[in-house]
Amino acid sequence: MGAVLAVMLAAAGCSSTGGKRAEERAAEAAEGRAAVNTPRWTFAMVTHSGDGDTFWDIVQKGAEQAAVKDNINFLYSHNDEANQQAQLVQTAIDKKVDGLIVSLAKPDAMKAVVAKAVKAGIPVVTVNSGSAESKEFGALTHIGQDETIAGEAVGDELNSRDRKKVLCVLHEQGNVGHEQRCAGAKKTFDGAMQNLYVDGTNMPDVTASIEAKLQSDKSIDAVVTLGAPFADAAVQAKQTAGSKAEIDTFDLNAKVATGLQSDKLGFAVDQQPYLQGYQAVDLLWLYRYNRNVLGGGQPVLTGPQVITKDDADALADYTKRGTR
Repeated sequence: MGAVLAVMLAAAGCSSTGGKRAEERAAEAAEGRAAVNTPRWTFAMVTHSGDGDTFWDIVQKGAEQAAVKDNINFLYSHNDEANQQAQLVQTAIDKKVDGLIVSLAKPDAMKAVVAKAVKAGIPVVTVNSGSAESKEFGALTHIGQDETIAGEAVGDELNSRDRKKVLCVLHEQGNVGHEQRCAGAKKTFDGAMQNLYVDGTNMPDVTASIEAKLQSDKSIDAVVTLGAPFADAAVQAKQTAGSKAEIDTFDLNAKVATGLQSDKLGFAVDQQPYLQGYQAVDLLWLYRYNRNVLGGGQPVLTGPQVITKDDADALADYTKRGTR
């Protein structure tokens, strides 16, 4: 009996100590202090984001918060021109960073420089776009959503809403992920779907292009945009054109959550960008510290999750703080 009691007390002591340490680490991270004592490695994230893209602000926030917890010196850079993005990756290689996170929206332009990073012994994690190329390019894993699957989910949702004719708005020509989204939606959608290419760097042009399409074809009963900032442009275009089309979008932010609550938007497809940034840093830290790799050769999926008005209330506070 005495031996059993001793074991029970020892187990209780370990549990108490472990729980206390976990609480301490959570508090340290919340205060902006590292929760680990591993070396201060430098990780660089290089994305294809343009200026002012709220989606990538959320990705960056997730990465920065994981970096604090993991004692990482985090460097972020971006350019929506593929050749410039590749040059930024080369700059990170020249700095001899300890880990690299990169998006592959235009994989052909990134292949050679990612290969250079791998050859230099820099572990690479890809995020958001390029899941099909990630393994081929030598990355440890890919974190994001499968864009074809996400598109198929949109097609299914449009069917459930009895839509008949849909406009899919692509705001970045050459982005393979965007093409996959619209193609996936077209695959599962029972009605007619057509693509509309717009210049995403010129929001007035985006609005005008959607408006013109809605004015010329009153049978369009839904517009799907591929990024949260463009949903608002579509709402404005709908109003000016006098259209009754439902506006739906990929990605979530505070404005989209408000739009869902007010019925200005029908649904949104969330791929959890905060999680993409956070997990990318965390996985690189785990690899440097313990040679851990997730995915088993397959992408680590963060979406898709279809968000409707019923979900918006629960997520509104998180979107306001910039983490959803």
